Amino acid sequence: MPRLARWAVVFFEIVVVTGLVLAARCANYQEVFVAGNVYFTDADCYARMTRVRLCAEHPGLIVRHHQFENFPAGTTPHTTAPLDYLILALSILLTPFGAHALDLAGALISPLLALLGGWFLWWWSRQMEFRFRWTLLFLYAISPILVHGGELGRPDHQSLSILLVAIALCAEWNLRIEGSRNWSVVGGLGWAVAIWVSAYEPLVLLLVLLLLALFRREDRLATFGSQRRVGWIVFAAVLVVALVVERRVPSFSIFFGHNPIFRNWSGAIGELVHVPPFNPIWFCWIGYMIIVAPILAWLSWKKSKRSSKSTSVGAWRNAWFLLVLLGATYLLTVWQARWAYFFAMIFAVALPFLLEPIKSRAAVWLAFGLSILPVLRDWDERLWPNELEQARRLEQRNESAQLRALASNLSSQETRPFLAPWWLSPAIAYWSAQPGVAGSSHESFAGVVDSARFFLADDWQIAREILAKDKVEWVLAFDAERVAENSAAILGLSSGRRTPAVCFALDRTPGRAPPFLSFAAQNGTGKLYRVVSNR
Repeated sequence: MPRLARWAVVFFEIVVVTGLVLAARCANYQEVFVAGNVYFTDADCYARMTRVRLCAEHPGLIVRHHQFENFPAGTTPHTTAPLDYLILALSILLTPFGAHALDLAGALISPLLALLGGWFLWWWSRQMEFRFRWTLLFLYAISPILVHGGELGRPDHQSLSILLVAIALCAEWNLRIEGSRNWSVVGGLGWAVAIWVSAYEPLVLLLVLLLLALFRREDRLATFGSQRRVGWIVFAAVLVVALVVERRVPSFSIFFGHNPIFRNWSGAIGELVHVPPFNPIWFCWIGYMIIVAPILAWLSWKKSKRSSKSTSVGAWRNAWFLLVLLGATYLLTVWQARWAYFFAMIFAVALPFLLEPIKSRAAVWLAFGLSILPVLRDWDERLWPNELEQARRLEQRNESAQLRALASNLSSQETRPFLAPWWLSPAIAYWSAQPGVAGSSHESFAGVVDSARFFLADDWQIAREILAKDKVEWVLAFDAERVAENSAAILGLSSGRRTPAVCFALDRTPGRAPPFLSFAAQNGTGKLYRVVSNR
């Protein structure tokens, strides 16, 4: 092929990958950009952006303690510095383009990281000369769960973790084909930074790889051979830097949920719920190919055994570790939905390997097209929602805008803590720059319980004691039905206990509020009360 034609093909492929990745991850732009403001998609995102704002106000700051949640005790968070400063660096680049550069950077960071991942996978799969590499690229671009991990308005660590783990796994594959110092460095750097970002999923995946090395000579050489030495040196150096910078060890308190109230609360967190093996959501994430994946894996293994003396199929002989990781992440996703990001990513990377035994290109593309019908159906419902879903989205946008307006009343140079429903607290803390009693992280669980007990209290004296204990100066009342239902679920109380609760009185009859709560402001979404006796 002439050089000009090759460059034209390269340019076309890059444009397609870029368009698919960005179009999918920015499809929710109407929910993020509302009336000239930026609204993030999850409560945790507002906590992240509060960290970034603190770093912007105090350059060089490493946020090791959150005073803005679980007030007055605060929390020692599991979040770390790399993503904070990535967002901050992007905001500096965006400063000439508007006054809300920090918010805009938070909105754009995850799609841009996903785009970097798409470009890397395009380049890597091209170097590997996979016959069906576009199945990998298409699934990576449009898988709803991968899109959620890197969507617009979601500055969460998963987007960075997915990118780093994808690079590390591709490096592992290359290291099993040839002993390359360059790939050793890439692998060591990818694993180390990924663990720095989140010492959970990447660490578990790396430990699985190390265990696999005990059972196969080729894997031992790829993992502990002389060509890997420089990679492990880089790995150790980055982790040392991480420990010096963070000056704390990761917390694993989320695994010790023996408290029944904690289990009730974690059941309301989407990333912590179980995903049953027969739940149709699997098809929406990666399509029907998941059904035949075990058969394809067996066929690939048989082919690699027959071709074991051929260097042309070295990529396939040494990709079996991906199948083990695929099975492990599947089981882990059944346990916790947060593993679905990595399951889908590994499935996409392994897909060309799984499809290799099929000779007919037409058969592969027909099967792949049919297999992603559930994925396309999910996109059809997202892009062209029914009237009920449209009304829900409109209501959510209105609520966000009105809560933001209400939170502006809390702004002050002095510290004036507030109490609000736990899932709203991170956003209010970000908008008002005031600390909240509750939060959305498991470290702020004590504040979540105080918030639930306050809103469900049927005795004003109990409510007053909670406000005094947590030094609260503002109370934000929200839709009583939702607050009561969520609080009752957390505390394990029956619905019959909800009727005389504080949340109903504050939301529906503000004139009957006790003297220690002074009505201050309201709009169509909530009501704001000032605590007059707990200073």
